[in-house]
Amino acid sequence: MLEINMDAVYVPSEDIVAREIEGELIIVPLVAGIGDLEDELYTLNETGKAIWDRLDGANSLRAVVAALAKEYKAEPGDLAKDVLGFVAELARRRMLVEATDV
Repeated sequence: MLEINMDAVYVPSEDIVAREIEGELIIVPLVAGIGDLEDELYTLNETGKAIWDRLDGANSLRAVVAALAKEYKAEPGDLAKDVLGFVAELARRRMLVEATDV
């Protein structure tokens, strides 16, 4: 299983394209082997989009959690679980990669 570190910085993979269409974030894999074989397009709910928008290659996951906690007035511990789960799933599907040039 892929281990996700709260101090790591993640960015969208170069093997996907993400676009917002009518308020919904749609992720399109550009190469075979991204995501699941039966899915060709992915959409993110509001929570996923809020996390995705902050995965810019400049902020650690810890900073993403802090920003979300402040914006949504939520408990950082609960948000950390959500962010870790989200990033782990999309990293497993190779839609997110750890930034190495930060």
